Amino acid sequence: MYIKIKRIIDITLSAIGLIVLSPIFALLIIAIKLDSKGPILFKQKRVGINKSHFYILKFRTMRIDTPKDTPTHLLENPQQWITKVGKFLRKSSFDELPQIINILKGEMSFIGPRPALWNQYDLIDEREKYNANSVLPGLTGWAQINGRDELPIPIKAKLDGEYIEKMSLFFDIKCFILTITSVLSSKGIKEGTLVSSESSNVEAQR
Repeated sequence: MYIKIKRIIDITLSAIGLIVLSPIFALLIIAIKLDSKGPILFKQKRVGINKSHFYILKFRTMRIDTPKDTPTHLLENPQQWITKVGKFLRKSSFDELPQIINILKGEMSFIGPRPALWNQYDLIDEREKYNANSVLPGLTGWAQINGRDELPIPIKAKLDGEYIEKMSLFFDIKCFILTITSVLSSKGIKEGTLVSSESSNVEAQR
């Protein structure tokens, strides 16, 4: 029952969010275009509900010649690939804002397991043990609140499973509030020496 209510909430909040945040979107689009060559949005294949694939949307924060499909924290000297505006976007988590479009389209939810890269087979398989691939991935989630990039895959998947077990309106509100606290403190993020949002941003962009 809550799944249907959750979807209604996602549609309502994402529609309102796009309207309210449109001035910020406009400013960020201008800043990205003035800062570096390349598209405004970055698209990357991710794993959605029931292990289907979709393309996640983010504001581009890295140079267009960045190695593809490589976690940012695994790149040699990650900072060399990140643009000046990109540093601000990641630190503020503003790079995640276009995912509101993914939510409106029904590819994501505001709260849920963060969508794995299509080639993160170990994480996908581990999540299967906890039925964590059976819900829409989220803009933020229980695992991100409890460690983000610091978490080894087995623990991250287990936390995703805990979210599935506890999923409710109250728990989603709790995750949302704790996410704000986590982002403001930049807790649990590893990306060379650069602070970024997971909301997990453990991916390289091109």
